[in-house]
Amino acid sequence: MVFSSLFNNAQQLRHQSAYKIASAILTESSQPQPFDFGPRFSLHYVSRWLSPFLVLNLFLASVGLAEDAGNLYNTTFDINAGRSYFEKQCSRCHGFDARGNDEVGAPNLTGPLTRASSSAGIYTILREGIAGTAMMAVDPEVPDSQLWQLAAYIESLSRESADIAVRGSVEVGKALFNDVGECLDCHMLNGKGGRLGPDLSNIGSELSPDELGLALIDPSAKVEPRWWSLTLEDKNGMSRSGLRMNEDSFSVRIMDTDSQLWSYPRSALRRVVRSEESTMPSYAARFNDTQIDDLVAFLYSLRPEATP
Repeated sequence: MVFSSLFNNAQQLRHQSAYKIASAILTESSQPQPFDFGPRFSLHYVSRWLSPFLVLNLFLASVGLAEDAGNLYNTTFDINAGRSYFEKQCSRCHGFDARGNDEVGAPNLTGPLTRASSSAGIYTILREGIAGTAMMAVDPEVPDSQLWQLAAYIESLSRESADIAVRGSVEVGKALFNDVGECLDCHMLNGKGGRLGPDLSNIGSELSPDELGLALIDPSAKVEPRWWSLTLEDKNGMSRSGLRMNEDSFSVRIMDTDSQLWSYPRSALRRVVRSEESTMPSYAARFNDTQIDDLVAFLYSLRPEATP
């Protein structure tokens, strides 16, 4: 590990040095310099007589070697440092568990990433932000090394987890899901189903078998704000309930069980009652332990690399 760290540091220094040298050469070449054979001979000779294109090619070749090495800040120490930065700066939107927040549009970072497939791609997003979204660029004062550590941590979250052995039958669980469980009444699966619960198309990449089992037995153990529900009563005494789609100081919007959206100005409401309980019923009494295991096996199989 020590030798690996030293090698990585050396590679990074080489990358930085190549950039500085090339920048100095190109800067010097744009300024008239006296030709002499003193201590400044090598730099001035190169800047006056070598083609800027050759200099640029030499620089790009060196950068290419560094890029081939991938993220040079990817040791266990670096990943832990990235985690610390994430918890201080990124968890406000993405959560301490990095599972995201639908309410603010922060994506889940623990499954396959849609906008980046490597540390370099993650680094670019961190440094430049994403136009048209709430993802802003990180403060320019943050050192590159710290951003590479953060990228390494995020990449470690998005790697596909090992294929954990489960007790149930995927085929039996699939039949329960599609028929007896009536799960598609509320959940979307590969573009088909309802909108009253989370899309389950890739749920096996987001939750472990244990977490899936808990969600089936005790759905209210953990409910994201996106899936809270509201009961509204207007000033005429009419009540309406539904999933909490949006709520701010001026208005409230809900979606009822028919997937219809309803918006109200707060000034028109007499009462707003929020429930942070899940609208999904527990399957503990409906299915026995074997059937729960079968459902878990099917849900865990819903991963991009293991579609049943």
